[in-house]
Amino acid sequence: MWDSETDTVGGGEYGNGVMSTSKPGLKTDGFEKKGQSWYVATDIPSDFLVQIGDVSFHLHKYPLLSRSGKINRIIYQSRDIELNKVSLDDLPGGPDAFELAAKFCYGVAVDLTATNISGLRCAAEYLEMTEDLEEGNLIFKTEAFLSYVVLSSWRDSIVVLKSCEKLSPWAENLQIVRRCSESIAWKACANPKGIRWQYTGKAPRSVSSPKWNEMKDSSPSRNSQVPPDWWFEDVSILRIDHFVRVVTAIKVKGMRYELIGAAITHYAAKWLPGLIKEGLDSAPDDENRSWKGGLHMIVAGTKENLQPVQAKDQRMIVESLISIIPQQKDSVSCSFLLRLLRMANMLKVAPALVTELEKRVGMQFEQATLADLLIPCYSKNETMFDVDLVQRLLEHFLVQEQSEGSSPSRQSFSDTKMYDGAQRGGGNTNAKMRVARLIDSYLTEVSRDRSLSLTKFQVLAEALPESARTCDDGLYRAVDSYLKAHPTLTEHERKRLCRVMDCTKLSIDACMHAAQNERLPLRIVVQVLFSEQVKISNAIANTTLKEAGDSHYQPLVSNRKTLLEGTPQSFQEGWASAKKDINTLKFELESVKAKYLELQNDMDTLQRQFDKVTKPKQTSAWSSGWKKLSKLAKMNEGHEHEIGSHGPNVDQTRKTPRRWRNSIS
Repeated sequence: MWDSETDTVGGGEYGNGVMSTSKPGLKTDGFEKKGQSWYVATDIPSDFLVQIGDVSFHLHKYPLLSRSGKINRIIYQSRDIELNKVSLDDLPGGPDAFELAAKFCYGVAVDLTATNISGLRCAAEYLEMTEDLEEGNLIFKTEAFLSYVVLSSWRDSIVVLKSCEKLSPWAENLQIVRRCSESIAWKACANPKGIRWQYTGKAPRSVSSPKWNEMKDSSPSRNSQVPPDWWFEDVSILRIDHFVRVVTAIKVKGMRYELIGAAITHYAAKWLPGLIKEGLDSAPDDENRSWKGGLHMIVAGTKENLQPVQAKDQRMIVESLISIIPQQKDSVSCSFLLRLLRMANMLKVAPALVTELEKRVGMQFEQATLADLLIPCYSKNETMFDVDLVQRLLEHFLVQEQSEGSSPSRQSFSDTKMYDGAQRGGGNTNAKMRVARLIDSYLTEVSRDRSLSLTKFQVLAEALPESARTCDDGLYRAVDSYLKAHPTLTEHERKRLCRVMDCTKLSIDACMHAAQNERLPLRIVVQVLFSEQVKISNAIANTTLKEAGDSHYQPLVSNRKTLLEGTPQSFQEGWASAKKDINTLKFELESVKAKYLELQNDMDTLQRQFDKVTKPKQTSAWSSGWKKLSKLAKMNEGHEHEIGSHGPNVDQTRKTPRRWRNSIS
C-alpha cells in the first residue's frame, strides 16, 4: 500500500492524506470492532443497524441522515419512522468503504490513500452524499483528492486503476477508469529524460510517493538513464480491460508502435506464461523442439499485486491482446503472433479475430521458425498438426508479397534487419526463399504423420512458385520422408508425389541418394541419373573451355564413377551386359586386324624371295612370264586405287594399316 502525497488541498483538510469534517454530528472517540460487528465508542446507545454481507454496523440515525440521501430515501419510502435496520449488500467497496463513510459522518478523521479512494468515492456516490445535504460532503472531498492528488501521481494512478477492478460499473460510470487511464498514458508518453517520479525497477527515494512532476535536489543523477520501457512492469499489473484502455490512450497520444508491441508482449508473458517459451531469444534456431501448451491455472505477476488467472479468463485476454496489436508490420515478433495464434485456436477464440491474426502472421511469415509453426490440430479425426492453418498463412504471405510487388513505393519495414547482407531491392526474393526453406522443413516434419493425405502434402508443396526454390534438396527430403511413412502408396501415387520436385534442381549428394533410393519410382531414378549426367557433361565442357587443370577434372570423374557404382542393381546388370557385348566386338575386330597383317607380311616375304631368285641377268621364258603376271597385278592394283579415289573413303586402302596400328596401340 502506498500512501498519498503530502500535499494540502482545500484549506488544510488533506494534511498527510487525512480527511475530516469541521462539523461533527456526534461526539465519539472512534469505532470499535467486535468479531464481525462495528460499534461507535459513545455513551449514547445505537438505534440503527446497517448490514453489509456478514458485517454489521451499530450506528445512529442522525449522523447518517444528515449526510446520506440514500438513507433518507430508504427510511422515507419505508414509511416506518421506527425503522432501525437496513441492508446494503450492493454497496460498492463493501464493508471497508462503508466503514470510512460512516467515520466521516461521525466526524472521525479518515486517512485517504490510493488504495481506498476509489472504493470510498463509489460508496459516497451510492450513499448520495452530495452537497445538497451538507457543504463539503464526501463526494466533493473524494473527488478533490482524486483530481488533485491521485491523478498527479504515477504510482497512485496505477494503484487506483487497479483497485477499480472490483468496482464495476461504478468506477466506469464515475469516469475514474478513464481519467486514470489518460493520466497513465500521458506520463508513459513523456520524455524519459524528464522522468523524476518513482516506478518499478528504480530504488525509492522516500517512503511516500513523490509527485510525477516533482523536481527536487534528491532527483536521480544525470548519469542514470531511464529506459524507454520503464512503464511496462507497472502497467502490466492491470486487469486486461484496464490494460486495453491504457494502451488505447497511449496509441492516441502517438507512442511508437514498437514500444506498444513490446508492452503487449511483456503483458502476455506475465499473464499467459505458457505463451512465451523459456530461452526463446537464446536459442532461436532450435527448430526441432515444439512448444506444448494447455489450459491451466496461472499466476500472473507478483504475489502482492496480481491474483490467479483461471483458464476461462485466458480467452478474454487473448482476444483483447489481438484487438490492440498495432497494425504496423514488425510491431511484435512473428514468433509471438504464432504462439498467440496457437493459444487462440486452443481456446476457440472468435473466428474473425483468428482470421485477423492469421493475416498479421502472413505479413511477416518469413520470420517464422519451424518450432512455432508446428501448431497442433485441435479438431478430432484430423492430422497431428494443423496443416490447413499453415496453408492459409502461406496464402496470406503470397498475397502480401504480390501487393508489395505491385506497389513500388511501399517499403518493407524489415528489409534492413531481416537478413544479414541482403540487398534492399532483393527483399521479396529473399523472403520467398526463406519461406520455401521453412515450408520444406515443415513438410519433412509433418510427413511422418500417417494421417496426412497426399493431396494436402502436394498442395502445400506446390503453393510456392518455382522461382522460390533454387535447390529442391529440402523438398526431396520431405518426399522421401513421406514415402517412408506411407509404404502402402501405389505406383501412381508415388509418381504423383514425386512430381512436386524438380530433378534438375537436386544437388550431387541428393542425386546419389536418390539413385540408391528403392522407394522412388523407377522413372524418377532414370530422370535423376539423366539430369546428373547432363550436369557432369556441362561441367566437363565448362572446365575444358576455361582451360582448367587436372585438379578440376579429377573430382568430376570421381563423382561420376561413384554415381555409376551407386546405381540400382538392375541398372548395373544391364550396363554390364552391354559392356560385355562391346568388348566381344572389339576382340573380334582386333582378330581380323591381326590376320590381315599376318597375310600382308607373308606376301611381302614371298615377294622378296622371288626377287632374289630372279636376279640372274638372262631372263628365261619362265621369268618373262612371271614379270608379265606381276605387271598385270600392278595394273589391277592401280585400277582399284583409281576406283577407290572416287569413293567416299579416300586412300582408305593405303591408310588402313596405319589406322589399325594406331588403334591397337
